Amino acid sequence: MTLGVGGASPEQALARLQVMTAGAEPIALAEYRLRIERLQQLMQAQGLAAVFVDAGSSLFYFTGLKWNPSERMVGALVPARGGVHYIAPAFEEGTVRDLQVLPGSISVWAEHESPFTLLVGMLAEIEVRDGARVGLCHSLPFGMYERLRQAAGGMQLVDGGALVEQCRRCKSPAELALMQRAKDMTLEVHKAAASILREGITTTEVTRFIESAHRKVGAPGSTFCIVLFGEDSAYPHGVRQPRPLHDGDMVLIDTGCQLYGYNSDITRSYVFGTPSARQRELWNLEKAAQQAAFDAALLGAPCERVDAAARRCLEAGGLGPDYALPGLPHRTGHGIGLDIHEGPYLVRGDSTPLDVGMCFSNEPMICVPGEFGIRLEDHFYMTAEGPRWFTQPSHSVDDPFGLNA
Repeated sequence: MTLGVGGASPEQALARLQVMTAGAEPIALAEYRLRIERLQQLMQAQGLAAVFVDAGSSLFYFTGLKWNPSERMVGALVPARGGVHYIAPAFEEGTVRDLQVLPGSISVWAEHESPFTLLVGMLAEIEVRDGARVGLCHSLPFGMYERLRQAAGGMQLVDGGALVEQCRRCKSPAELALMQRAKDMTLEVHKAAASILREGITTTEVTRFIESAHRKVGAPGSTFCIVLFGEDSAYPHGVRQPRPLHDGDMVLIDTGCQLYGYNSDITRSYVFGTPSARQRELWNLEKAAQQAAFDAALLGAPCERVDAAARRCLEAGGLGPDYALPGLPHRTGHGIGLDIHEGPYLVRGDSTPLDVGMCFSNEPMICVPGEFGIRLEDHFYMTAEGPRWFTQPSHSVDDPFGLNA
């Protein structure tokens, strides 16, 4: 039996977990102010008079206001100079004010009124004139953009998403600390989940346990959870009717949580029982590809170089080529922060230079249709000395969690 897999009841595994959030702190007001200043510097350099940031992760990033997007416009208007101005439905004003971290005025609209006309009026109040360029973040729905365009008159509505992404892509020490803790929490949950596996257990039972385990370590719960056994593990994001666990199955568990909005996302693959020669060979190849990707992550190198390194390793092992199966059907990795998937990406065509503070998943998955899939996913961040793991990769196919290392 693979070390660390099986042998415990859910109750025993949960009892071993402890809250892991002590000392973790949310992003401070001073950092939100610095983020706004950074955005304003970029706006001034590119000739934008203002940027509108819609509800969602970017609004949270710049202001600390956590608000889910809906058909009702909620957001922040950031002028090139001066303070932030919020827009919200009138009946939500009290809630928005209560949730505010970064102070600012709030303009409101009644249900029968147009928030788009109100936003144009807000721009006029801060002396944004006809002909001025106003940036919009990428999360603004097209329908809202179109109604805003109709109300904007002579103002030029332009893409402000690149500026937003430029601010978000390099994480601060405070962000890295929250992500480190969230990933540490999820790795302990992975160990606990592996310990409860038994023949016949269903993916639903494991998913429910992982939800409870994330709560036990101090998270609000799982932000997502993928559990796959045997042949199902060859499908990266699952199947309609997952099969229960059998002896000799490859196990793939991909899950994560949030801590003050920042995400973890870790995948572990291992065998329930004794690995076959085929499973052992491809597991070792997956680990080698993950390490090749890590080694290629050099400061200043384009993101796509990391993906290319993983593919060369897999192709040298007889897989692929390119996206062909058996092999790696998707990109090697994605950025992560307030969104589980965010730019830049470790994929061909993304020439963004690797820079200090960038954070990525490293998951060059091997899919073998009709047999199994293997995804070893850990994340790394760029430092002045090069890449650094948030969590150490799986140790070996026989001891995936390094319990006997």
